[in-house]
Formats: sequence, structure tokens, C-alpha cells
Amino acid sequence: MGVPTLGNIVRNHARDLGAKVALRDAKTQLNFADLERRACKVANGLIGAGITRGDRVAYLGKNCISYFEALIGAAKAGAIMVPINWRLAPAEVSALIADCSPQWMLAGPGFESTTAQVAPGIPRFDCGATGSYAAWREAQSDADPGRESAPQDAALQLYTSGTTGLPKGAVLTNRSLFGLRAAMTPKNLPTWYAWSSNDVSLIAMPAAHISGTGWGMWSLMHGATGVVTAEFDPHAVFELMIEHRINKIMMVPTAIQIAIRHPRALDADFSFLRYICYGGAPMPPDLLQEAMRVFGCGFVQMYGMTETSGTIVALPPEDHDPANGARLGSVGLPLPGVELKICDAAGTALASGESGEILTRSISNMSGYFNRPDETAKTVDPDGWLHTGDAGFIDADGYLFLRDRVKDMIITGGENVYPVEVENALRTHPSVLDVAVIGVPDETWGEKVLAVVVTKEGEPRDAAALIEFARTKIARYKCPKQIEYISALPRNASGKVLRRELRDRYRAST
Repeated sequence: MGVPTLGNIVRNHARDLGAKVALRDAKTQLNFADLERRACKVANGLIGAGITRGDRVAYLGKNCISYFEALIGAAKAGAIMVPINWRLAPAEVSALIADCSPQWMLAGPGFESTTAQVAPGIPRFDCGATGSYAAWREAQSDADPGRESAPQDAALQLYTSGTTGLPKGAVLTNRSLFGLRAAMTPKNLPTWYAWSSNDVSLIAMPAAHISGTGWGMWSLMHGATGVVTAEFDPHAVFELMIEHRINKIMMVPTAIQIAIRHPRALDADFSFLRYICYGGAPMPPDLLQEAMRVFGCGFVQMYGMTETSGTIVALPPEDHDPANGARLGSVGLPLPGVELKICDAAGTALASGESGEILTRSISNMSGYFNRPDETAKTVDPDGWLHTGDAGFIDADGYLFLRDRVKDMIITGGENVYPVEVENALRTHPSVLDVAVIGVPDETWGEKVLAVVVTKEGEPRDAAALIEFARTKIARYKCPKQIEYISALPRNASGKVLRRELRDRYRAST
């Protein structure tokens, strides 16, 4: 099987599954034939507006069907779609617009004025109920423009979440997005990873993240039906799951926690649900076990990043056995076609069980950061190994265990402390709902371990007792010297804890 391109993933389905619903939301449903027709219209409109190969087309807004038809239409025109996180402040959006220099913009419903503010002078259309986009689209020809892309051509540019610095635009090619899946055979295809046209998936994660646009693309690639929701409202998602019998869904742990607390959760019939994929943040063991009881389906933990086009390592359902606590502590095995290795600071490969930086090599790796050759060279070496910036180790069976971001590692008294190890220990305390561990300056030790804790409802806040508990689980030097309590941890749209925000807050107060 050749590598599909973003511009042609719907074309064959339009011919063979034309009347089947491709995308639906609360108000609209679009079959594959109509999605292909609309995408061709968008492509012809963009070409008529002077868009050439390699030009950027930006989108600012929440998830909607119009975004996906524009995404495919832009690809058919040879352009590169750049979805921008709608949660960003206008000044942050302006900085990204300046960085990617789009030649055309689409504003999602409710973002018309913001788009006009941040992109003056850029041709743009609004896809809200009274917007100009639909009329512009329908005025175009629906003939296939025939501007084909190659596997190595860029198709999507996603900005990194920016938890550790200014966002960078990761450029993803058709090969990055689809090559790994296309190369799999029935012999090495994991069961949970298989899709069919009978699947119904939920497209709820933000379009500006690979878990949003990527999940939508992979659903369309396989002829499945995607249920599009503007944003991830766990209560609304619960109802959508039942109404549309969604059998594949991706959720972050915090959303899973809210969903299983829904008043109808214990009485609902989830027999239609096959897999819940999760990632972006650690899943507390007790939450995972409760979710498995409530939903009764397969759970898959995913590990990846924007720069790897999403998932490259996964812990399959068969390894979600509460009796096997050690394996549940890992993020799983590399997908077929993905190479992993662990290296020290000098770049020397480490042996099984030794912790260092995680490097990965596969056709899913990005082609580079847009207009940042120096940053690209720091991230991807000449042999194609991508430095993830994450720390971890690989056990004797090939399972990857995360420690933390390399730059989040705490050095206290000359000892290395990985925050995730401390967090995992603290999460086993019955009072702890959520926790993030950071390093803050200390006159004696250089840095000290500080834990920011969210307690379960009704549980006491006893810092001294929690520190003593930690000492029964991990080495004394790894234990927090200080506990700070908070109502909720700051997270970005993909569920990752904003450690930099916590460091800025607590370093200033120590």
C-alpha cells in the first residue's frame, strides 16, 4: 500500500462509501461524497485566490466540520494547514500568525472578531452561521483540481504546546502523518490500532493538537464516521457516546475522571464501546481501575508528541492488568516501524534499565520546525534520531517507562530526581487526587523537591503526614521537602501540566 496524502484520503471513500456519514456534529451531517465535493470547492477557491504549493492556510476556532473540509481542501490545493489554539491570548495568536505568515485564514464560529484583530490584511472568511465562508465555498467549482501532493510534501503545521518555551511550528508531511499506518500489515497491526468503516469515533480534542486533527484524519482515512464536538465537555461527551454509539474515543485522564462521575455512568450500557485511548498526563491507578469497571472496554495508553505526528508507543489493553502493576507503570511498546533508544547527555546509548533521554526514529518524525533550522538540528540528528526531551528507560522486555522531561529533572544534593517517580509515589496516598512535582531553589541542596497537591473532596491537608508517607515509598532524598496545596493544577489544552507556570509561582515564593 502506498502512502496516502491528506488531499486524497477521502477521494476513494467518496466513490465507494459516498452515502455513508463521514462527519457529524450537533446540527449537520456530511457524507463522504459531499465532503469530497466541498473539499474540492475549497481547493479551487484557494487556487483561484492565488494560493500556491507550500503556502500556509491558518484556522482559528474550535472544532467544526468546516475546519475538516478546509483542511482537506487546502491539501488538495497543495497548501499547508496551520490550526491555531483558540485558547491562546490575542497577543499569542498574533505571534503565531507572524511566525507562519498565512496567505489565507478561516475563522471558526465565535472567532470572527479575534481573527480580524490578529490577522489584518490577510484574506479570510468566517464559517459561523452568518459567516461568508459557505457562500464563498459554494461559488467554486467542485471539479477535482488535480494538484497532487507527494508523500514527502508538507501537509500540516502544528505548534508545540509551549510548556517549556515559545511554541515552534512542527512541519508534518504526508509520510509523517500516514506512513506508519500504511506500512503496517495484518501480521504486525495491533488489534486495537485497526480501524474499519464501521467505527464511530469522537473528534473532541482541539484541532490545534495532533490528538484533534490527527484523530480526525485517521478516522476519515479508514472510512469511519467522526462525531465532531466543538470542545471536550465530559458531560456532553457522555451523552454523545450513548447517542451515537461511539466505539473509539481519545480522552485525557481528567476528562475520564469527570465522565465516570456522571450521574448515569453506573447504569449506562457501554457494550458498544471498544477502546478508550488516553495520554497527555499520568493516569492514577485507582482512576484507571474505576474507569475500566465503569466502561468495560479496552484501554490503551498512548505516548507521542507533536514532533512524532502523535502516538509512537502504546500500552495495549492486554497489558492493563491491575495484577501486573509493574507493566502498568510503563507507556508500552513501540509501534511497528518505530525505533527507540535511551542515551546519556553525551549521546551514548544506554543499556536496558538505565535512565536517560528517549530518542526515536521512524517515518512519523516531523520534517523540522518551520523557519528554525538551528532548533531542528538540536532536535533531529543527522541519522534521523529525534530527541524527545523526555527521560525514561526501556526494560528487558522492550517496554518504555517515562521518568520525566529531561529539563524537568531535579538535581538535589548531587542526586537526580525525576518528578514523575515522586508523583507516582504520592498518588498512592488515599488523600491525593492530583499532584505535580517541581524543583525550587535551596541554599543547602541547590534544589529541593516541592510537591503541588490537589486533595480528594473531604480529605485533610496534612503535609507532614504526606511527606512521611512518601518516605515509605521512595528514597529519602527523592521525597518532597515542601508540600503546597492547590485546588487544581494548571494544564494546557492537551492535558499536560504547565510545570513552568508552577515553577514561576513557587520559586518566587521560596
